[in-house]
Amino acid sequence: MSPSATLQNKSQVLWAKVSGLALVQGAIALMWVIYNLYLVDLLTQVGLARSLATGLLVLENLLAMVMEPLMGSLSDRLQQQLGTRFPLISLGVILAAGTFIAIPVMVVGGIAAAGRWVLPLMLVLWALAMTVFRSPAMSLLGRYAFGTRLPQAASILTLVGGVAGAMGPLASEQILSRGPVVAFALGSGVLLVAAFVLRLTAPAATDADPERASDAMPAGFAGISIPALAMIFGAGVGVTLGFRSLMLLFSRVLTDQVPNGNPKLVLGTVFVALAVTAIPAGALAVRLGNRRAMVTGLAVLAFVCAAIAAVQQNGAAIALAILFGGAFSLVSNGTIPFALSLVPSPKAGLGTGMFFSGGAAASSLFGTVAASLQTLPLGLPSLMGIVALVLAGSCIASAPRRPATMVSEPLES
Repeated sequence: MSPSATLQNKSQVLWAKVSGLALVQGAIALMWVIYNLYLVDLLTQVGLARSLATGLLVLENLLAMVMEPLMGSLSDRLQQQLGTRFPLISLGVILAAGTFIAIPVMVVGGIAAAGRWVLPLMLVLWALAMTVFRSPAMSLLGRYAFGTRLPQAASILTLVGGVAGAMGPLASEQILSRGPVVAFALGSGVLLVAAFVLRLTAPAATDADPERASDAMPAGFAGISIPALAMIFGAGVGVTLGFRSLMLLFSRVLTDQVPNGNPKLVLGTVFVALAVTAIPAGALAVRLGNRRAMVTGLAVLAFVCAAIAAVQQNGAAIALAILFGGAFSLVSNGTIPFALSLVPSPKAGLGTGMFFSGGAAASSLFGTVAASLQTLPLGLPSLMGIVALVLAGSCIASAPRRPATMVSEPLES
């Protein structure tokens, strides 16, 4: 039977496997929510300055900028040699879960107070452990969905990530009331369960792995395309910087110029809207095409970026927050499929890692200027956000295209 006939006989999306991947995405988002909520408090408990939190986040993102594509590329090698990425994913999950729960235990137990440098070191080690498995795990999306259905599969990841992200603004008091040990233990436990479910639903490694058939690739994509990787990186920079700029703009407008502004409610609405619209946005991307859907979403986000400065009421802010979340669904659903579409199947981990690398670079840059953006006129962060979104749209629209038959890896049973 021909490969094309085999593919036609299989579902275009392996939903059980995609759901396992979505649980990992949700666990990652939840752990970062908990980390950001407690970071300053943990540092001050051991006598360190609050300002160190910004420096740590910048450093962690700089390290992630290098580690994400490195770990993704390493997982590509494992996939070709062993037929599976899971040894690296499992190692990263165990390290991340272990170091995460160790952070509050060290503080509460007084170990960190005895040597104040121990806590920042543990925080950086945890962030590094997170980079070990994220790109390898997310690149599996290309094995669990095919061709134009990739954004629809990714919508499940966006939905779960949006729900987890909403806990930051909407459930912060409840999370903080549990105390750091309980909260961090919850994050570690959710990650371990998610990884177990992902492994349980994953196909067994086989000698006849489809990723090893690299000679079946078109000649133009038989190796690594540096311009294509640059487009993936640039899209990661633009999407992340645009999102961060919009979140800052909403926070500033609600604090500075909206009477009785409610930043937690409005920012929480962004993530709720992101989750609610994720699946419809995935279906729309299948109809429009992933790139067209992403560019449309970026254009709407640029409009929101320009319009938010004029908001004077909570109602208008909530309306724009819903528009923000819905438009970002179109973008978020398409990011990993876009990255996978620009690299050969055996380099899926590298492609995914390059997008996350761009996002880490943008987060690091944003962290260094965020304090200044809090005091500058609103027009400047708005302009920065629009420029970032235009950069992302340009990278997505101008990136080279691969034949549809090679957009993702063949499905596995």
